[in-house]
Amino acid sequence: MSRKKKAPNRVDELLDELIGENPQPEDILGESGLLKRLSKRLVERALAGELTHHLQQSSNDQSGDENSNGPRNSRNGYSKKTVQSEQGEMDLSIPRDRCGEFEPVLVPKGQRRIAGLDEKIIALYARGMTTRDIRAQLVELYGANISEALISDVTNSVMEEVKDWRSRPLDEVYPIVYLDALYVNIKVNGQVSKRAVYVALAVTVEGNKELLGLWIGAAEREGAKFWLSVLTDLKNRGTQDILMGLFRVLCKRSRIQTHQETVRCLERKKLPIESMNC
Repeated sequence: MSRKKKAPNRVDELLDELIGENPQPEDILGESGLLKRLSKRLVERALAGELTHHLQQSSNDQSGDENSNGPRNSRNGYSKKTVQSEQGEMDLSIPRDRCGEFEPVLVPKGQRRIAGLDEKIIALYARGMTTRDIRAQLVELYGANISEALISDVTNSVMEEVKDWRSRPLDEVYPIVYLDALYVNIKVNGQVSKRAVYVALAVTVEGNKELLGLWIGAAEREGAKFWLSVLTDLKNRGTQDILMGLFRVLCKRSRIQTHQETVRCLERKKLPIESMNC
């Protein structure tokens, strides 16, 4: 039985026509390559679609308003804007409306970077790279000439979210809390040394895992005093009861009752474990 011939794909046909025969890497990935030109046209077409939707919405609003006698909104040419993208600098033609009400979503007003580049900056920063190294990396990989000050602004923009996450309120009760320390290389005062990163991972009443926090110790080895400060932080953020935890003595000193501690007390007093109030 003969196979049915696959129907031609219009997208593939267009790509074959654009690429041509025997394409070179520079023709596709270069500064003026096909990828960058297609990205530019795609963004501009998307912006034109956003304006079309905005004008249609504005026209419908005016049609439904009997008291509206003003002129209808319409297109009003383009404005030039240079943005940074994963393909390097990109000169875009941003459509405008006559009433000045159009607010682009893909490339908002005042934004000079297309979504995706900030995530790459933050990912490189999280791997320990300096702002100078990040700038050099972006120039080498994407041809994006971004200042070190702008990179600092991007990395600082997430610090408020990090602070909110570290100080967020916690549940009063956690059935299980795992406490452990990881050793990672961290740059301190210009020198790389191993530091203990204290981890508190909990299982909620609903059975979901929740990372309660991460704390970087001041010493190269973990210590009981720092664990006490970790548990005190958990208590200050709302946790009052841990049904099954690890550091029993530290939990007692920080006034967080644990299931293990209660079991041991009952065993010492020869009381039935069933009398616990869990």
